[in-house]
Amino acid sequence: LSQVGGLSRTLRLGLRFRLRLRLSPRELGLELHFSSRPPRTMKSALALALALAAPAGALVGPQRRARTTGLRMAADPANVDCLVVGSGVSGSCTAFHLAKNEGVENLLLTEVNEVVGGNVISKENDEGFVWEEGPNSFQPTPGIMQTVHELGITNDLVLADATLPRFVYWQGEGAGNKLANLHALPTNLPGDLLTFQLLTWPGRIRAGLGAAGLIAPAPTDREESVREFVTRHLGAETFERIIDPFVSGVYAGDPDELSMRAALRKIHRLEGLGDFGPGLVSGAVNRFKEIADEKATNPPKPEWPTYKGGQLGSFRKGLQTLPNAVEKFLGPDRVRTGWALESVRKEKSGIYAAVFKTKAGESKTVRAKVRLTLTLTLTLTLYP
Repeated sequence: LSQVGGLSRTLRLGLRFRLRLRLSPRELGLELHFSSRPPRTMKSALALALALAAPAGALVGPQRRARTTGLRMAADPANVDCLVVGSGVSGSCTAFHLAKNEGVENLLLTEVNEVVGGNVISKENDEGFVWEEGPNSFQPTPGIMQTVHELGITNDLVLADATLPRFVYWQGEGAGNKLANLHALPTNLPGDLLTFQLLTWPGRIRAGLGAAGLIAPAPTDREESVREFVTRHLGAETFERIIDPFVSGVYAGDPDELSMRAALRKIHRLEGLGDFGPGLVSGAVNRFKEIADEKATNPPKPEWPTYKGGQLGSFRKGLQTLPNAVEKFLGPDRVRTGWALESVRKEKSGIYAAVFKTKAGESKTVRAKVRLTLTLTLTLTLYP
């Protein structure tokens, strides 16, 4: 759930799970690994928790099985059951589902900026034109549709035409006769590869062989960066001309510093998932089977908004509609903006103490309980 970089600490809390904290000057992120299986509502909450462009949502607190019947504001924000640091898509949706579906009423959501949303920043001028200064779309999933429905913002949802291609602007040699042009990414594989001019023929052959599984083994002494993973699988040309434009736009980060396992976990998992070698294609075949099984055993509810495969989504007033709706749901007593996380420590009592600096220059300490027994999953991808 964390941005890559900053200070890392690993805490071993019993035999059932491992909790990994990542601290940066702005945010706290958590990466959790558990053995037990969560209920669907929590999976839906945390299905949004690796939103690739939003600040990390840091979850510190207990999980409760009972549903809440009435919302109770945090009477004392200095002592809460659950603290969520960062109000991007990750943190906002985690806080929302904990409060609404998991019975965790005494929680606090904090944000370093003056408004909620983290890196999700939607703007509108006097003439009604809306634009994004962060990510501008998301890939719909059942978990997102559940959240949209429960927040009451279904009428604000907009979905793009799934048949429309995405484009890359590339200026440089080796792109056929379309130098410095917009190139539509292939939507019909492998047929489109014959006319796709963004990659040279050597680049296409290298990508094809890598996708089929003819790759070098992964390093064992470190986590691969996004650049290292993609280059090892698909070649440097594919990374530079196709992957890098999207990764840089989503994260506004350096692909040499971003951890592939943390940033693009679903793609990273494809290596080794397949039955016919380590290639991404073989892994994707088995992943499609998993998705079909998941839909059959845990279908979306009919009242949730529907979507087609390949569609991208947003809202009429921009992506910030979602964190704004969460802020309204939680109320002012459970949301703090202009709070910058400075440190976090575990006290002898087992309580986590997080120290913030407020926009007024004051120092605030929030203490949160810890009792986590869930498996966290990811289904949200944001696009530039």
